[in-house]
Amino acid sequence: MKVDTMRWVDRYIGVPLCYLLKLIFWPFDWLQRNKTTNSRNVLFIELSEMGSAILADPSMRWLKEQGKTLHFVIFEKNAASLKLLNTIDRENIFLIKADTFFSLAISSLQFLIWCRKKKIDTVIDLELFSRVTSILSRLSGADNRVGFDRVHEEGLYRGNYLTHPVMYNPHRHISKNFMTLVQASLKSPHQPYQKNINEEPIKLARAEINPDLRMSVIRKIKTLYSDYQPDKQRLVLINPNASDLLPQRRWMKDRYVKVIQALLAEYSDILVVITGAPSERPEADILKMQVSHGRCVNSAGVFEFNELVPLYSISEIMLSNDSGPPHFASVTDLKTFVIFGPETPALYGALGNSTPIYANLPCSPCVSAGNHRKTSCTDNQCLKAIDVQQVLNTLRPALSSTRTVEEKLILQTY
Repeated sequence: MKVDTMRWVDRYIGVPLCYLLKLIFWPFDWLQRNKTTNSRNVLFIELSEMGSAILADPSMRWLKEQGKTLHFVIFEKNAASLKLLNTIDRENIFLIKADTFFSLAISSLQFLIWCRKKKIDTVIDLELFSRVTSILSRLSGADNRVGFDRVHEEGLYRGNYLTHPVMYNPHRHISKNFMTLVQASLKSPHQPYQKNINEEPIKLARAEINPDLRMSVIRKIKTLYSDYQPDKQRLVLINPNASDLLPQRRWMKDRYVKVIQALLAEYSDILVVITGAPSERPEADILKMQVSHGRCVNSAGVFEFNELVPLYSISEIMLSNDSGPPHFASVTDLKTFVIFGPETPALYGALGNSTPIYANLPCSPCVSAGNHRKTSCTDNQCLKAIDVQQVLNTLRPALSSTRTVEEKLILQTY
């Protein structure tokens, strides 16, 4: 389904269903209001964002350290993100198909049966005020239902049947909000105002680098650029894409062209690799042709998802729109530079070695949990305010002060 269709379903079908479920379950919930169930089998719900699965990983690992068995449900098209760190066992991941409304309904029914088989007793809803995930949470059969709650805010209604409602804090990074959710699941119910048990900085685990996959990546790069020499050339990754969920995040392509041309002229030892999904290859081809330089190649659709981490591990830097790749790269040591516009790095910045490039206009961020990340802006001045020179000045120190490729490859062997 298209993003706007999913938003329509969530609002106009989801809200009445949430209210109906509230009426149906109200007597049962009232009788069980003081019941406490120790959590053993914990289910995380995060359907629509691949990057959020990475941002939630420190919270999941923390809960795993408490001896809990973790499960996860996600849209099938986004499942690859869970493989980067393998925190959740494969047999404990349920994939929901959302190609059509019918497939979504069938997958959801299968999911509810799966929850009973897995004896799920605790559900942690990572979505920000989604009615669909609220419905799945309530029908899962779990005694403990944890999620973000509107408390006294108007709107954002989604049933009010959480046993562990947690006030969403729009002034804290989303990874810390996720940590608050998992810690709340171990506390007494019905306490929306939470104080974290553990206030240590959020740290992301590092992915293991498969040597065979790294060699596969190098071979593929050589097919794109036959003169590539890993010991002499540094890879600069360019991700000019962003998902259809929020196309306003895309920095202008003509500015990417100018940045790439300037870097190639300034650094004779770099190879620029334009990245992207197979569907993004035609646009990446246009960008490559506009750059018109031998050391700029198009790799959109070339690398499998499991080859991204090895690719990031041998690359020097990444310049990207605010999208999934910087979050995927955060499980490596790659330096990423992320252009933000309608969202803010204060809430959604990658956890790794990442530097945001942000104009911070008065209207930014224009998307939030309150508007379900939908904006009517058709003139993204927040990105137009970021010029080519600003981006180049941000990238140059990283390219001028890093180790040589040969030193980097030597270090990776230990």
